[in-house]
Amino acid sequence: MLNVAVNPAKVPTLPVEKSTGYWKNVGQRFMRDRVAVFAAIVILLLLAMAVFGSYIAPYDPFASSIMKRLKPIGFTGHILGTDELGRDMLSRLIVGTKLSLFMGITPVVCAFVIGSVIGIVAGYAGGAVNTVIMRTIDVFYAFPSVLLAIALSGVLGAGITNSLISLTIVFIPPIARVAESVTTQIRSRDYVDAARASGADAFTIVRVHVLGNVLGPIFVYATSLIAVSMILASGLSFLGLGVKPPEPEWGLMLNTLRTAIYVQPWIAALPGVMIFVTSIAFNLLSDGLRTAMEIKN
Repeated sequence: MLNVAVNPAKVPTLPVEKSTGYWKNVGQRFMRDRVAVFAAIVILLLLAMAVFGSYIAPYDPFASSIMKRLKPIGFTGHILGTDELGRDMLSRLIVGTKLSLFMGITPVVCAFVIGSVIGIVAGYAGGAVNTVIMRTIDVFYAFPSVLLAIALSGVLGAGITNSLISLTIVFIPPIARVAESVTTQIRSRDYVDAARASGADAFTIVRVHVLGNVLGPIFVYATSLIAVSMILASGLSFLGLGVKPPEPEWGLMLNTLRTAIYVQPWIAALPGVMIFVTSIAFNLLSDGLRTAMEIKN
């Protein structure tokens, strides 16, 4: 079962305040990592498919034909065959990239913003404020991420908007925990103490000295959650709690093709392959960024 809980003893740390030279070195280290660069290229290709999918798809992804239903891979005119309604699989996979990536990335971006604010406030304030915020966050760790997402979607109702809200709520706690842990470490640095001794207010210290050091580790961790988000979003669509037919979305396509697994197993597996490749690419990208930024776990 998927779990996005964070071990408090293993959180990202950055030792020093950043400079232009640091980020230049990060870029150079990242470019030397061939696996990470390949993953980045795959993600860029997927993003290009999401943007231009409707223009490059060979057929209308919604056009059905009973006479062509469940044609095999390599069938004349349909490279990847057709689905249970005779719709071109290649076109639906290409066009479905947009909605699938949107469902996977948007909740993480929203959780990144909200969770970062919550964690930074808790980490810098400390004391009772930290205790109240983090103990509230800890409540969410009583529920596995999959069950929490299903429960929230069931309460809110099926649909894209409610799925995005549910997944955002699922990812806020782990991101907030990472943000709080890193901020707590940065708060005790000498340059932060010097800024505090010079009379700088809390907002200025956080904006100038804290944000630049904590956003990198939080961003790297959030990147690793995109793969989990895509799997959860696809799972909700598979269960009928996410995207509704006839929209092309990889999780929903898995659901509609499940009855064809004994007839055309390779056709039924294609959406799962897309989910797998995309998830692996985001995980490899996250690992490459972590190595390039020299973030220790």
